[in-house]
Amino acid sequence: MTKKTVFTGAGVAITTPFTKNDQINYEVYDKMLEFQIENKTDAIIVCGTTGEASTLTDDEHKELIKHTVEQVAGRVPVIAGTGSNETAYALELSEYAAKAGADAILVVTPYYNKTTQKGLVAHYFHIADRVNIPMILYNVPARTGMNIKPETYKELSKHENIVAVKEANGDVCSTIRTIDLCGEDLDVYSGEDGLITPMLSVGAKGVISVLSNIVPRETHDICEFFFKGKIRESAALQTKLIKLVDALFMETNPIPVKTAQNILGTDVGHLRLPLTDMSPENFQKLKAVLRSYGF
Repeated sequence: MTKKTVFTGAGVAITTPFTKNDQINYEVYDKMLEFQIENKTDAIIVCGTTGEASTLTDDEHKELIKHTVEQVAGRVPVIAGTGSNETAYALELSEYAAKAGADAILVVTPYYNKTTQKGLVAHYFHIADRVNIPMILYNVPARTGMNIKPETYKELSKHENIVAVKEANGDVCSTIRTIDLCGEDLDVYSGEDGLITPMLSVGAKGVISVLSNIVPRETHDICEFFFKGKIRESAALQTKLIKLVDALFMETNPIPVKTAQNILGTDVGHLRLPLTDMSPENFQKLKAVLRSYGF
């Protein structure tokens, strides 16, 4: 079957700014969207891990998806995070995202329940059978306790609506096996900013990125260089940014990236509990890294 690629390049897993009254700060959020688009971000991923989707209310989650689609207005693809460990709720969010005009959905593996590989297929097929927009799987074992095996990707790739995976298992060899098994039936995006060029080198289409919140143009350029055959330039930029990548993950995402945005003048506000402020020691380390990059 022929499947359409949702995007190539760097998509930003965008943060969610909050006001002092703990509401979504749409005034700041719209400026963030415009900053991303102006700096060549290739897709907007809303309500993901970095967007603190796990602490958004149902109404907030849906409104943020709808608002993002309307504000972006077709300039780049909008991918809505709609995953849950409850299949019925993941389906509800996915159906809403499709009606709201999202270009695709990003659906994380069911967390905490820790289903079997058979259960993963049943979960994803149940949603994909009922939502007629492309689905990107999201594999992040460090957070969910689940890992999608290459053979399971092969089975999942048979569904016409399951088009890609955001792969954050840190195992490039496993990704190679997945690409070998699935071929053109499943696109792969790096889910780790430290592995963009390595993942592109084995066939990935791009990255779904935390780093893009801070340096969208440069993250886009890592991919653009590679696609234009400028492999050394891509690798050099990946290497140049690795200290910033490390700093953005020195504590649980999105604690460092939202802290960095606040330091740099984008008032994204606080983190919702159970996430808390960075430790004073790591805060100073983050500031030093940002200074070292000329901010």
